[in-house]
Amino acid sequence: MRTIIKNGVRILRPKEYDTFLDTIFRKDLKYRYREIINALLYTGMRYIELQRFQKHPEWFDKKTRSIYLPPEASRKKKRTMKERYVYLSTQGITHVENFILYVDKMPDRITLNNMLTFWGKKAGLGNISVKTFRKTWESWLVVSYPNAMPLIAMSQGHTTITAMNHYLNLPFTDEDVEEIKVRTAGWSGFRGGENVL
Repeated sequence: MRTIIKNGVRILRPKEYDTFLDTIFRKDLKYRYREIINALLYTGMRYIELQRFQKHPEWFDKKTRSIYLPPEASRKKKRTMKERYVYLSTQGITHVENFILYVDKMPDRITLNNMLTFWGKKAGLGNISVKTFRKTWESWLVVSYPNAMPLIAMSQGHTTITAMNHYLNLPFTDEDVEEIKVRTAGWSGFRGGENVL
């Protein structure tokens, strides 16, 4: 099956993501890294944002299925939004709760990228980076909720045009799409294609 790469960054299919996590579990046995990676995927946050959220778990609100990122959460100079709400799927809520419970320390970005590259090669997936998870999540959301592109873009912290240019029309199989919809279920309160918030 063809590897999905967009702008030099690997986008994972659901089974590839599972293979990657299985490799970490067998080879590293460090639970906190799995929870960091799950949090990166299921929130779609930038690494610096996740690092800051780790110090401010009060930003998470289970009732609204979201994480509030205030202006100080990101230092990206060209960011589109100074503050935003990151919406979560049902699985995302579970992974964020696990992240809060089990992750007491995060490695610096360079160290984590080196580890991800090592694990990616061990899993037979090639180069995996911190950006892989953010881009994978957004592509999964676009597949699941094509009519919610503005909300997806806002949750990710950029424009609808960026979302369209980067994440539409990726070659996922029917099997991929079916599994992606399971993993994104309940995102932002969506149930059965309707927003209940």
